[in-house]
Amino acid sequence: MISSSYRFPKDFTDAMRDCVLAIFWPKDQIISFLKNNGCTSNELKHISKYKEQGLNRFQIIDIIFETLHSRSDGGIGQFRAMLKSLLEWEYFDPYYFKRLNKLNENEAKQKIQHLKQLQEIRDARLKESQRKRESINPKQTQLYNLDSLHDTYLELFQGKIASPQERGYKFQNILLGTASLDGLDVTEPFKIQGEQIDGSIKFEGEHYIIEAKWQDKSIASEALYHFAYKVEGKMYGRGLFISVNSFSNESVAALKMGKVLRTILLDGADLIYVLEGLTTLSKVLDAKVKAAQTEGRIYIDPLTLKDK
Repeated sequence: MISSSYRFPKDFTDAMRDCVLAIFWPKDQIISFLKNNGCTSNELKHISKYKEQGLNRFQIIDIIFETLHSRSDGGIGQFRAMLKSLLEWEYFDPYYFKRLNKLNENEAKQKIQHLKQLQEIRDARLKESQRKRESINPKQTQLYNLDSLHDTYLELFQGKIASPQERGYKFQNILLGTASLDGLDVTEPFKIQGEQIDGSIKFEGEHYIIEAKWQDKSIASEALYHFAYKVEGKMYGRGLFISVNSFSNESVAALKMGKVLRTILLDGADLIYVLEGLTTLSKVLDAKVKAAQTEGRIYIDPLTLKDK
């Protein structure tokens, strides 16, 4: 599968790398930071034997960052979660900063301040885009707030919501909230004859049922097959299958082998695009539906229209 054309900006990743190295001294703490901000076992396995590999602190970060870049979704959710954590960082362990003098607190704060300055410039552009968007759908902004949905999304990556049930509820609310902000008709989650439906949206006259998955690794073929069967059991059924941590080559290939393509695939990067105001859910769906209907491609980057 081709990697996402979206690559987290180098000025940000360089600044984030500097911050992590300035905040943490032990390698175990660096790895814990990465894990606590959404890096999955698939990424962390590359540094699981860092002692045997003789990896230094710099190399640990570089390996994980490059592994995230190579994901089909560009690792954008994990990068955003790490960015949020670093921008809010206030704890400087006195054992390493003062007792051992391995790290310098003033230097660490300067690194964080530089990162904040980069983010302030970026935020100004996103706020303008959001203001234009809210002026189009003023009623929806009373029910949902894009900033709030974005913050909740990153909190899910950071593991701040531990309960799987609560996490699932929050994730569903984010999906339905972005649809509402875009003026789409939304149906809350419901059950029918033992089936759990994560909700549905109406887009250009068609109803799409939603399946949302938040898992540590790429979705297996069986999960996609099960959802495809669920979709085909509905009259003129269409579906949106959303996996935060992208999809495996096998699962996408297996779904395309079916006789009828009725399921569109979204991942964590697609949601970040919407939550950060780079595009709208309607534009994402339009690009993906067009690619599926005209070319049989069900997993594309909505901004570049290239396969992931």
